[in-house]
Amino acid sequence: MPYLFAEKLYTGTDVRKRTYLSFDDATIVDVSPKKPAGGTSIGEFAVVTPAFIDPHSHIGLYRAGEPQSDGEGNEKTRPMLFLPDALDSLQMDDPAFTDAIEMGVLYSCIVPGSGNIVGGLSAVIRHFAKNSSAALIGRAGVKAALGYNPMSTRTWKGERPTTRMGAVGMFREKLYQVKDKMDRWSTASKKEQAKIEFSAEERVLRDLIEGKTRLRTHVHKIDDIAALLRLVDTFGLRVTVEHASDVNQPEIFAALKKRNIPVAYGPLDAFAYKVELRHENWRNIRHLLDSGVSFGLITDHPVVPSRNLLLTTRWFLRCGYTRQQAIELISRKNAAFLGIEKTVGTLEKGYWASFSGWNGDPFDLAAFPVTVYGEGQCLYRSQSVR
Repeated sequence: MPYLFAEKLYTGTDVRKRTYLSFDDATIVDVSPKKPAGGTSIGEFAVVTPAFIDPHSHIGLYRAGEPQSDGEGNEKTRPMLFLPDALDSLQMDDPAFTDAIEMGVLYSCIVPGSGNIVGGLSAVIRHFAKNSSAALIGRAGVKAALGYNPMSTRTWKGERPTTRMGAVGMFREKLYQVKDKMDRWSTASKKEQAKIEFSAEERVLRDLIEGKTRLRTHVHKIDDIAALLRLVDTFGLRVTVEHASDVNQPEIFAALKKRNIPVAYGPLDAFAYKVELRHENWRNIRHLLDSGVSFGLITDHPVVPSRNLLLTTRWFLRCGYTRQQAIELISRKNAAFLGIEKTVGTLEKGYWASFSGWNGDPFDLAAFPVTVYGEGQCLYRSQSVR
């Protein structure tokens, strides 16, 4: 049985000193200060961290070394598309996967882009799979977008909104249509219910209205989040706020906390290249933290490369986070955001053996992983490993 020794091990919930981690096949068998009897050592490391997880990414959709025009993050035929699946455009030969793996980022949730009011289904994936089917771990909602992005797609095909109110109005119309049909069905006799058919797209909307599926909603600005909350109030939608980078006042985060709406926050370190990011600044993190809202940290790859996920946590350190909290944010907490926290994101018995062994403090600019394991398999090993 393979095992490792760590001078310092971040479990995802705490920090342990001089600890052994042993694993068998894909799963952790033990984390203990006692050296395992027998077994084979894979090395001794200054620091071991859990696999890092990116809860909002377009990796494998916008691919390194390919023209941006060949990117598959947005389907440009209609403004609302409920059936596209991000997994169907995923290409596992994207070189960005290798870069991410070598920095310990082993999992992502890929989502369609934000040009459409509704873009399609997300997919939680492992970066080290041989093909897209093997990459799939689970689902984490349907992607939507409000604000500037949908109104900026006037030249795309189909009936397109030219204003924020137009985008929200088009979505509201679809929601009312399906809700009215659901109301008719609920009051009809069994014979009449058999005559009320829901199309494939309407079934997705029905699941959203019933709260079975989460609406992952791109919104950066305060008033665009307020518009989303009005839809939530009207239709009872279960949503997440994706980005919120322009929020520079505390009140809207307090409203999200009150409603138990989580935030996929970021990306940090991106250039403010559009009107949605006029007030974007790392100092806005303080409003996020003070509110107590539940959140994860994203890269929005390729806006910020997936490999730089850990690097962006330095802004949280400036706002008072400990190093343990920073590691927990991009491992256990990001796993919880996606609903996969019972299998990955924590280094404890029974969890997947997905981790990185570092040659020094991960927060030292010169440090890097010297070995990376995903579900018990060695994915990367540098020449400097002992």
